[in-house]
Amino acid sequence: MSKWEKILEQVLRGSNDANIPFDSLCGLLKRLGFEQRTRGSHNVFRKEGIAEKPNLQRDGANAKPYQVHQVRDIILKYNLGETI
Repeated sequence: MSKWEKILEQVLRGSNDANIPFDSLCGLLKRLGFEQRTRGSHNVFRKEGIAEKPNLQRDGANAKPYQVHQVRDIILKYNLGETI
């Protein structure tokens, strides 16, 4: 199992959203084909065909739990997990 598959599994499981590393969540979104635009502390991701634009900020070394939940909803809604 690759690093990205492990991160994806952690995000989809949803049992530990407060402990998802910020850099890993950003890397996962890039791996899923999202483009990243950084403006200050805001990291906005977009992808053609996806209406939602997740906006992530750090919470120390981790991503904010509610933002992990938003990313999970997008992955499930558009069946993006199959592309890893």
